[in-house]
Amino acid sequence: MFYWFVWIVGSLICLIIYVLYRMDFLDKFYWNLFWIGFFLGLCWELPLSLANVMNIYPPARFITPVPLPEPFSFLIISITHSFWDGGLFLLGVLFVNLLCKAPYFEKFKACELSILIIYGQISELIVELISTLSNGWVYNVYWWNPRLFIFNGHNITLLPQIIWLIAPVIFYFLAIKLKSTFSNI
Repeated sequence: MFYWFVWIVGSLICLIIYVLYRMDFLDKFYWNLFWIGFFLGLCWELPLSLANVMNIYPPARFITPVPLPEPFSFLIISITHSFWDGGLFLLGVLFVNLLCKAPYFEKFKACELSILIIYGQISELIVELISTLSNGWVYNVYWWNPRLFIFNGHNITLLPQIIWLIAPVIFYFLAIKLKSTFSNI
């Protein structure tokens, strides 16, 4: 049931963003930010899922088996989790808009980047805690992915936190570049 929830909500996130864009509630800048977040998400969702499928130092394991056979589960996990990532990045942008002074994403501001990083760390930790609590997936412990702590009898590890430390920085500078592109049009 957990996986269907994750997949359906991931797809709904994409659909809702599309409808908001088509109804002019989101402008082209935010629409593109969603897709930047989606493609950034694919940068880790695809390799992590592929490593799991190929059983090469699988970074994660499913506590409850995934209900679909390969390659369907690999594709659905990679795409829907990336939709979630795009939505999470866009929610981070909302926090920037609420907590920082306008104009947004026009030049480097420590406030904007700090909010995206802090939000990224908190949201990633919440995702991992919910996943282990719902018996979804858990990251495996390796020397390159040490355990941070145990929650609900499962490991919470460093790798996802590192991903969500680096990804907001990349996202932020891409957002500034995108904003300058829109300003020059």
